[in-house]
Amino acid sequence: MCYALARAIGKDQNWAKMIQVASPLHDVGKIGIPDSVLLKPGRLNAEELENMRRHPEIGAKIIPDHASEVIRMARRISLTHHERWDGTGYPAGLQGDEIPLEGRIAAICDVYDALLSDRPYKKSWDKELVIAYLQGNSGSHFDPHLVSVFLSILPEIDAISSRFDDDTQARTVTSVN
Repeated sequence: MCYALARAIGKDQNWAKMIQVASPLHDVGKIGIPDSVLLKPGRLNAEELENMRRHPEIGAKIIPDHASEVIRMARRISLTHHERWDGTGYPAGLQGDEIPLEGRIAAICDVYDALLSDRPYKKSWDKELVIAYLQGNSGSHFDPHLVSVFLSILPEIDAISSRFDDDTQARTVTSVN
């Protein structure tokens, strides 16, 4: 999804491939969060939420400051995918263009995927609600230009999503066996 959005905004093939490789590491920092928090059904309490909000910085410690641009990009994504366009995100409270482009792209793709998926703490949302959420949070949570472009390529995004859907993959593995 990040690759498709990067190409749709005019980024070159090399940059788009880097975000495709780097973006899956956005939540690597969750390795440092206890399962009791990660897998908790229902809402997190204040202490658990504070613990969960440490995962971007943990990810940045796991992904080294390295000469490789793709590794540096993965580190920036880990650190910034929970920043918000209006500056109310975490961990640094970055605002607008202070947030690296790759972090802004990953934020939209991550939220879209998360809202459409079942999680221990919530059921998946209907696609129409997810679209309304992105539109309603354009300019506050998300870069409004990127939301507009993302929604304009939604058929492509959904095709990508269905190729990597856990249920689709489980059916494929079952049918092969």
